[in-house]
Amino acid sequence: MAKTGVRVTRRGLLPLAGLAAGVRCSSPPVPAGPPGNAAVFIAKAPSYEVEIATLIEEGIRACGLAVKGKRVLLKPNLVEFDSSTSINTHVVVLGAALEVFRKLGAGSVRIGEGPGHRRDTVFLAEEARYRSLLPKFDEVFVDLNRDDVSAIPSFAGQEKFYFPNTALGADLIVSVAKMKTHHWAGATLSMKNFFGLTPGAVYGWPKNILHRIGIAQSIVELNKVFSRSFAIVDGIVGMEGNGPIQGTSKPCGVLVMGTDLAAVDATCCRIMGINPEKLEYLRLTRALGHIDPSRIEQRGERIERVRNTFQLIDEFQHVRAG
Repeated sequence: MAKTGVRVTRRGLLPLAGLAAGVRCSSPPVPAGPPGNAAVFIAKAPSYEVEIATLIEEGIRACGLAVKGKRVLLKPNLVEFDSSTSINTHVVVLGAALEVFRKLGAGSVRIGEGPGHRRDTVFLAEEARYRSLLPKFDEVFVDLNRDDVSAIPSFAGQEKFYFPNTALGADLIVSVAKMKTHHWAGATLSMKNFFGLTPGAVYGWPKNILHRIGIAQSIVELNKVFSRSFAIVDGIVGMEGNGPIQGTSKPCGVLVMGTDLAAVDATCCRIMGINPEKLEYLRLTRALGHIDPSRIEQRGERIERVRNTFQLIDEFQHVRAG
């Protein structure tokens, strides 16, 4: 077996060798996009056994992301655990991202998360098998709920607002998100994933201050603060229906990547059969990125080749793409 960068132990039941060896998923040649447009890379990945690391590296290069020397924070979606569904960013995707950013010469690569539901982040990391399958996980992981914090002067009308020092000090935050529906926002993708950058030790669980500000407005404000970002959305198996926790697993077979998180989320929505123009948070993010398809340079696979309609709860049937 080829060296993967992810340790397979007897506790690990998934075939993690797919990070560097397994089924090869080829992508079309990367075109040169017109200036001013947002490049979004879509890769087919029918299972977690394919070469996830290779696909992530292709996406990083296709989107022109500079990595060398940067302090990188990988932000997975680790919000809750239920073995019967697909809530969290899969360990294989997170492990592959860790491997690739190191390979590309990042100055440092850390993993950080501040779950909004559980106070015990280490428990969630154990249940999601991050601790057992990612080498020296405890050495690179930061519980953002309990990290030291510093204040920024203003945030969504607040005179000052506290964020974890690890997040504030990162040169690049990579939203390693999960493709899911959401019972309040319609969809939760790379931008909503930044809710986990708000420290629970300061603002409580489940980050009620963000709900008081408003979910859509909070998404916008968080992405203003943490604008040095890149997205890797795990849509290999997502969640449909009553997401982000109580929905049903939805195999979709894609990874979606880009530096413009609004464009990435809009692309994910179109893959999911959702009209991004009808989601409040994406309408509000027009100043931060592109959601108009004419301004998004799709690279890799075409949307129509990977579209896979996600089920929505009744309250969000109106956002269905026509």
